[in-house]
Amino acid sequence: MKISHKIDQANQEDRIWWSFEYFPPRTAQGLQNLLDRIERMRSLGPEFIDITWNAGGRTSDLTSEMVKTCQGLIGIETCMHLTCTNMPKEKVDIALRDAKQHGCRNVLALRGDPPMGKDEWEAVEGGFVHGIDLVRHIRSQYGDYFDIAVAGFPQNQLLPPEERDLEMRYLKEKIDAGATFIFTQMFYDVEVFIDWVKAARAAGITVPIVPGIAPLQTWNGFQKATSLAKTKIPQFFLDALEPHKNNDEKVREIGTKLVADICRRILQADIGIRGLHFYTMNLEKATRMLLEELSLVPRVETVKPLPWRQSLTPSRRTETIRPIFWANRTKSYLSRTENWDEYPNGRFGDSRSPAYGELDGYGIWIKQTKEEAHKLWGHPVSAAELGSLFRKFCLGQLPALPWSDQAPSSETTVIATQLAKLNELGFFTINSQPAVDGARSDDRIHGWGPANGYVYQKAYLEFFISPDLLAALLPHIERDVNITYYVIDKRGDLRTNTHSDGPNAVTWGVFPGKEIIQPTIVEAISFMAWKDEAYELGRQWAKYYEPDSPTRKLLSGVMDTYLLVNVVHNDFKKPGAIFEPFFKAGAEVAASQSVLNGLTH
Repeated sequence: MKISHKIDQANQEDRIWWSFEYFPPRTAQGLQNLLDRIERMRSLGPEFIDITWNAGGRTSDLTSEMVKTCQGLIGIETCMHLTCTNMPKEKVDIALRDAKQHGCRNVLALRGDPPMGKDEWEAVEGGFVHGIDLVRHIRSQYGDYFDIAVAGFPQNQLLPPEERDLEMRYLKEKIDAGATFIFTQMFYDVEVFIDWVKAARAAGITVPIVPGIAPLQTWNGFQKATSLAKTKIPQFFLDALEPHKNNDEKVREIGTKLVADICRRILQADIGIRGLHFYTMNLEKATRMLLEELSLVPRVETVKPLPWRQSLTPSRRTETIRPIFWANRTKSYLSRTENWDEYPNGRFGDSRSPAYGELDGYGIWIKQTKEEAHKLWGHPVSAAELGSLFRKFCLGQLPALPWSDQAPSSETTVIATQLAKLNELGFFTINSQPAVDGARSDDRIHGWGPANGYVYQKAYLEFFISPDLLAALLPHIERDVNITYYVIDKRGDLRTNTHSDGPNAVTWGVFPGKEIIQPTIVEAISFMAWKDEAYELGRQWAKYYEPDSPTRKLLSGVMDTYLLVNVVHNDFKKPGAIFEPFFKAGAEVAASQSVLNGLTH
């Protein structure tokens, strides 16, 4: 989605919005750490993010890769910087082609800084000389596909009148050439910024102006950044900060209040600005502190438009339905379905036609290294110790399991006690959701989708189970006509009590002016495809231990003999009903084992 459209929508709803900037790191490990941080900071509710383009284009490939990941996997609208520095026309065209392919609709066109090691900027052969040349080229090649941002410099307001007016005329020419909004350079003198905005409007510039806000991280970082950009700093800023320059925490605390005052002044001024763009410097704490100081709370609709993480690539942008089985492994689902001709939108259809990719096609791996796995999960040697690990995960005492790329979701806390009990009884749960009967769409735990709607869920459980425990469980399940289940073993032999070949919607939402959305389903073919992955993850975990070790034998034995089961309770008005058959079966098995133990003694 174009950023200008997001801004228009926010203005129509008269709400404040915010966005974040990141820059590509220098190493592969740094890239992964940053992507993890972007994923985490998504929960702070940015409307979009932007990714810088290194001076000289040295990290241009990383920029493109980050745009691809943020659009496709993290599912957040991304603006790509693009500079003229060391960029012949051919490289610009490749960057734009890749951006479009990744679903990016927004580009910030800049002349850029001089390449590293040079004091003066110079054009490369076959390249562009000015930012306006880049704007014109993008428009000529892509029409109105891209929103094009350009840079604005509030400090130009401090230049001599003739030079100041000339710079404003240059900015107006970029807008007339096709730029659709403006990002400003960071500033700390809010009166200079407000004067500059008024001057821009007087010059006939009507596009949105997005103020660049730089949270204070450290005194040295503040000094370096403002010196580099020749930023004017009000004296009261220096008077407040300098006495604490050797105390980073204090600088951040005072700086947060000072910058928050700037933000309030902008939002309260009669200049038509309702958005803030934070230069994060790839750091989380100062940005989070600033949002909290401003009492800016993320909207559920921004953070969670669907129950699962949406992909914003061109082919998947309209996708609205996914099977629940990959709820904790989004990247894997995207990989295994990347070659589908079309993606479910409104109705899941027949998953046998767009076949799931084979495991050999892209590989299955656990996120943790061998050393991390040993530290996290230790060396379990019995089913009881294994159940204890699953129990701790459900209670939030363990950050990951092989079947989950992240910690339990917030709604897991609603049923955490019941899940912990199930794992104590030998039902090793790897996926679940509680029943929900008409929670508001802005509910902080269960909510998703547009405002003023209501969301619903059927209770769902997925788990590994031993054959003996399954034999005890099934009679209790089959006594409840509201329960449907699928049981599958590692060979792919499937059993079910459902009489329908179609999907069972387990999540749906009702929103003003829209058809009912049912984004999460359970169905047989997808479950069979997921089965291969679920068992392989267990086998990979086993391989982290020596071949003859008790832990390797335990995990391999579980993957060889246990069955994978999913259960849906179709009466969403009875939130606890799904657990009753499990507790009864568990009590029966425990009682019979107690009798056996008594006979043997």
